[in-house]
Amino acid sequence: MNKIYYLASCDTCRKIIKNLPENDLVFQDIRQNPITEAELEEMYQLSGSYEALFSKKAQLYKSMDLKNKALTEADFKKYILEHYTFLSRPVFIIDGKIYIGNSQQNILQVTKALQK
Repeated sequence: MNKIYYLASCDTCRKIIKNLPENDLVFQDIRQNPITEAELEEMYQLSGSYEALFSKKAQLYKSMDLKNKALTEADFKKYILEHYTFLSRPVFIIDGKIYIGNSQQNILQVTKALQK
C-alpha cells in the first residue's frame, strides 16, 4: 500500500500534494489520525533511523530547547509519537521505499516513483 503522512494545515504539504501526478496513495493527516507506534516502526525499518524522521524545524523543537540536548534514537521516537509536529513531513511510502521531507530532490524522486 502506497501512503503519504502529511499535515492538512501545512501549506508546503498542500502544495506538494496538489502537484503530484495521479496516484493511488492512501492519505493520512497526522493531526486528525496520529501515527501509531506500528506505523512509526515501519518508517523506522525503511529509513534506518528515527532521527531521519524527526523535524528539527518544528516550533516545539525550538521552544523546548531540544537542540541543546543530546537526543538519542529513543528520544526521537518518543517525541514523534508524543506530537505530530516532530515528524518531518510529508513522508511517502511508495513500493516499499520511504521518502522523507519536502526537499526538491525528494519530491522529484516521489514524482518519478508515482509515474511508474
